[in-house]
Amino acid sequence: MSATNVTAYRSVDDAGRIERNRRQVRIWLGFVLFMLFVLVLVGGATRLTGSGLSITEWKPIHGVIPPIGAQEWQEEFELYKRIPQYEQVNKGMTVDEFKTIFWWEWAHRLIARSIGFVFAVPLAFFWLTGRIERKMRWPLVGLLALGGFQGFIGWWMVSSGLAERVSVSQYRLATHLTIACLIFAGTVWLMRALAPHSDDEAPTQGSRRMAGIIAGMAIFQIYLGALVAGLHAGFTYNTWPLMDGAVIPGGLFLQQPWWINLFENPKTVQFVHRIGAYVLFALALVHLISSLRAAPETTHARRALVLFGLVCLQATIGILTLIWQVPLGWALAHQGGALIVLGFAVAHWRGFYGEYDRDDARA
Repeated sequence: MSATNVTAYRSVDDAGRIERNRRQVRIWLGFVLFMLFVLVLVGGATRLTGSGLSITEWKPIHGVIPPIGAQEWQEEFELYKRIPQYEQVNKGMTVDEFKTIFWWEWAHRLIARSIGFVFAVPLAFFWLTGRIERKMRWPLVGLLALGGFQGFIGWWMVSSGLAERVSVSQYRLATHLTIACLIFAGTVWLMRALAPHSDDEAPTQGSRRMAGIIAGMAIFQIYLGALVAGLHAGFTYNTWPLMDGAVIPGGLFLQQPWWINLFENPKTVQFVHRIGAYVLFALALVHLISSLRAAPETTHARRALVLFGLVCLQATIGILTLIWQVPLGWALAHQGGALIVLGFAVAHWRGFYGEYDRDDARA
């Protein structure tokens, strides 16, 4: 066999190995994404059912094991009785009723711990067996570290409701959810970077920038939604398109200083969240129109169409959730829809950069 043929065979073998490795890593990251999606939904259900303060101690290791037997359940219940939420909201609750809210919070924490295991162990395996490419290594370690930090942020959030409040701080809730979304978005970005891409040119010079703006706006809108949730603002002003009988309602800046209304006035926070939805809708629409006008046959334009459709669907779910006064199922659909919009927006943005260079993967 000639040297040229040997080189060709090696090249084909390298290409096959790279594709196998990338497929395995994509499958792993896809499973992580699924678990993150479930975690956020269970976290939303925990909040909506008022279950987030049912576990009053942070036990990163021992907390995996729930109470066993009547005595341990009673001990856990006695701890809950010490916090303001029990005294002001759930006084007179039975142990069996307490178990209902306990299981939501326990499940949320268990899934979070499981994700750490599902992320860390395969990462070590893929790294040690040479399946993780160099440019992927530190970004993945960064996501793992951010996940560990998120565990601390979760307890920091819960602790805000154990002394003087009957629910967690909206500031800490928004921080907790935003970090979860950053982990989710980072995972999508890396997973998409290992997937085959189209060779289509971007429809316009500004297409990539606009896709990034839309992805950033999607995260910001989720942050605004977390403030709404933390203040229970979705249970008020349940009309659309008018709010409190007006396009721009009064009383938006009653508190002083004026900027505190953006975080602590339920009416203002809900109004800003509505405006955020309109801005996201407008950005997605402009991006779609410009893409279809410039290059309607490209995969970028088709993705822009799907993205706009997802934004419209999410807006519809949000409106229905509001006017029906936040039923649990619709509220969770709205939260899940936000993650889907974010994930697709990030994948769409990453599509303008193309797949990671395979020559670098051989090094």
